[in-house]
Amino acid sequence: MKYLVTGAAGFIGSAVVEKLTAKGDTVVGIDNMNDYYDVALKEARLKRIEHPDFRFIRLDIADRASVAELFATEQFDRVIHLAAQAGVRYSLENPHAYADSNLVGHLNILEGCRQEKVKHLVYASSSSVYGLNAKVPFSTADSVDHPVSLYAATKKSNELMAHSYSHLYNIPTSGLRFFTVYGSWGRPDMAPFIFTKKILDGDTIDINNNGDMWRDFTHVDDIVEGVVRVADVIPERDNTWTVEDGTPAGSSAPYAVYNIGHGSPINLMDFVKAIEDELGIEAKKNFREMQPGDVYQTYADTEDLFKATGYQPKVSVKEGVAEFVSWYREFYSK
Repeated sequence: MKYLVTGAAGFIGSAVVEKLTAKGDTVVGIDNMNDYYDVALKEARLKRIEHPDFRFIRLDIADRASVAELFATEQFDRVIHLAAQAGVRYSLENPHAYADSNLVGHLNILEGCRQEKVKHLVYASSSSVYGLNAKVPFSTADSVDHPVSLYAATKKSNELMAHSYSHLYNIPTSGLRFFTVYGSWGRPDMAPFIFTKKILDGDTIDINNNGDMWRDFTHVDDIVEGVVRVADVIPERDNTWTVEDGTPAGSSAPYAVYNIGHGSPINLMDFVKAIEDELGIEAKKNFREMQPGDVYQTYADTEDLFKATGYQPKVSVKEGVAEFVSWYREFYSK
């Protein structure tokens, strides 16, 4: 099977490439290698996943002509589209970056799939689409019409755009709403990375909403297992589905949306405590109010994903934090 993985130098993307090549698939990976965070970390990920069946191309998904040429030349069987401008807070500072990558770039990938008749497009959505939803656990049957950040709005837009292409052109698409992914080789703008670095450096960590926050922390190994399993479950048309009676995560088109998370939210203070215990250092803490774009709680209902793929997360927070801290200490010689 020949895959395209976008965002191949990224946190999740590089791990997906490693998983696919390990099971014998051929992979072409693309990434624009932008400087949103340390490019050296991206380069180190690429070095780690070098493999005879993996080829990397530096390419920006917002470049319409280059994406079209890539699809026409390579003739992919499946696409796992993970490239995006990430981060909730950065969307407050640089909103146009999200339009370029998450909207224009996503459209270019959809067009490539349409023109070259790709058999299945799996793409990254986000738990942030649940926005103002207060009912937990978050279910794909819930409305997601009230995002609280531009980043979340672009991810909801990705789902809508994918549905239109599934409906119009019969392209099977599966969206994955990721829930608070963490683990080795993670992004420096994510809480586990920030907390670990600051605690080791003796700096103060900021605790939002005075610590009263809950996150469905999901280890990257579990995420990757789910992504690869979903790639093998190609949605089909369901002529019995209707808007009035069907779930928003389904369609009469070959379209699906799944939550992919641990399914057991952890209090922020308990997660900080797990890092402190692993490091053997108590953090200096600054308790502050909820920040713009933040949500109080994330909590995944993954029943649909389990039914479709048998996905069950296996990595506990204690195990996951230990794995991440061990990697961090080794990579940064701390």
